[in-house]
Amino acid sequence: MKLIIQVPCYNEEQALAVTLAELPRQVAGVDTVEWLIIDDGSTDGTVAVARARGADHIIRHPANLGLAKAFMTGLSACLDRGADIIVNTDADNQYHAGDIPNLIAPILAGRADITIGARPVATIRHFSPTKKLLQRFGSWVVRRFSGLEVDDAPSGFRAYSRDAARRMNVFNRYTYTLETIIQAGQSGIAVESVPIRVNAELRPSRLVKSIPNYVGRSLVTILRIFVTYRPLRTFVATGSIFLLIAIAIGVRFLIHFIAGQGSGHIQSLILAAILSMVGFQLWVLGVVADIISVNRRLLEDIQHRVRNLPLPTDSWRDSQPAGRRPE
Repeated sequence: MKLIIQVPCYNEEQALAVTLAELPRQVAGVDTVEWLIIDDGSTDGTVAVARARGADHIIRHPANLGLAKAFMTGLSACLDRGADIIVNTDADNQYHAGDIPNLIAPILAGRADITIGARPVATIRHFSPTKKLLQRFGSWVVRRFSGLEVDDAPSGFRAYSRDAARRMNVFNRYTYTLETIIQAGQSGIAVESVPIRVNAELRPSRLVKSIPNYVGRSLVTILRIFVTYRPLRTFVATGSIFLLIAIAIGVRFLIHFIAGQGSGHIQSLILAAILSMVGFQLWVLGVVADIISVNRRLLEDIQHRVRNLPLPTDSWRDSQPAGRRPE
């Protein structure tokens, strides 16, 4: 049983040394623990620190591609290296590495395929009241959309079984946290929240540049995923709103028409017709999108089967030119 702890990094020269110093080399229930660093186009000494601190694997992006891309690169690299369980943690040492055994326990027990560390948000001193409120609201929204009981949706401290990691797809470049939960819920993957501890803040969050920016991007992410996985419901619901408004305006015109005042309200009739056409078009889009989603599910099934194919042998890797071999 192999556990690989992956750490996405972008210019984390200062914080990474602290983070790696806390990561375990032995965890109960697994035979091997390895560390994998994803360098997302850092321009400082992140890679040098990772090497000096004993990282087993280092994957490098030539340019900064974003947290979500770094996360997915890490999952693929961990699977390629034979990971049975993958733990993702942040490079800023926000999460207490001593809780990794608790984090992977539900996976080892077979109760879950994904576990998410639930921070004690209410007691974290460096979280502002606004950030705490948004965290609770965001988690509630994700629970509603995903159908999963997740206490801390934005938490990046999480573990994946091999099968769950193979099923993950992230389309958004901003963050993977919300998207992967909603995807898991829509795909029937078992998810469990695990209480965890946090460490003192080493640096301000780079993901939350401003509250309005974070809220806006998160809402767009949730909407996009819901459209991807529930297109018929989304478009039919939206189209129905337009049709209901059109009916209300049409009834109003009809009342005036019966009263002999129809000529003064022709604009209402035109608006009702326009809204009706929009509503019906959204219904049609919903049907088309639902048919497309069937193809998406088939492609995901094919992708999952491909990811389950036997891994290349070590001799094959060693035979590749140096420029193509991963570090």
